[in-house]
Amino acid sequence: MPRRAVNPAEMRAAVLEIGPWLRGDTVEKPSRTVLAAAVRLSARTLEQVAPGSSVEVRVPPFVAVQCIEGPRHTRGTPPNVVETDPRTWLLLVTGLIDFDEATQGGGVTVSGARAGEIAHWLPLLRV
Repeated sequence: MPRRAVNPAEMRAAVLEIGPWLRGDTVEKPSRTVLAAAVRLSARTLEQVAPGSSVEVRVPPFVAVQCIEGPRHTRGTPPNVVETDPRTWLLLVTGLIDFDEATQGGGVTVSGARAGEIAHWLPLLRV
């Protein structure tokens, strides 16, 4: 069953709510509920704007989505994986850090020849 489409305004509001934390304007970490909403809505937005199943994006503990057109995997570990923590993911989503910077700094791990293709789709919005 396909997921409900993400409302762009809902995603934007969720991400903007944590903008001060992402920019370092506050040290107070958002609540788990607020953080989860921003991560899930932004990852599912990526899934919508870059449909496909050749790259899996994982942001534990909140979400894993498949995106980018290409060969589909159905079992086991996918050949192309991008994995990161919630804060780094949201920094990528908002353009506060770029993909190369995040991978070189160790905040993002990538495996597979096509995993880096998600950089083409980021940022999803600017704060």
